[in-house]
Amino acid sequence: MELLKKYLGVVWILLGVYVGYDRITDSVTKISSDKLEDQVFGWVVLCVLVPIIVGGLVLFGKYALDGEYNLKSERLKERKSE
Repeated sequence: MELLKKYLGVVWILLGVYVGYDRITDSVTKISSDKLEDQVFGWVVLCVLVPIIVGGLVLFGKYALDGEYNLKSERLKERKSE
């Protein structure tokens, strides 16, 4: 089960990178649009939503890789063995 959590941590990090790339490219096209509402929406997505979403996915994946989601008893056993 712990190995599955580590693999899913990698999946979350890769998903964060993909979503970041996809949203940044979409926001840049919206910002370069002629319509004002598209430009405003593009800036909001780029400056507000992208950092929140990407940061959350990458941080969640990092915690999964580090084993932060293990049970407390398992973490205590690991600390005692170190």
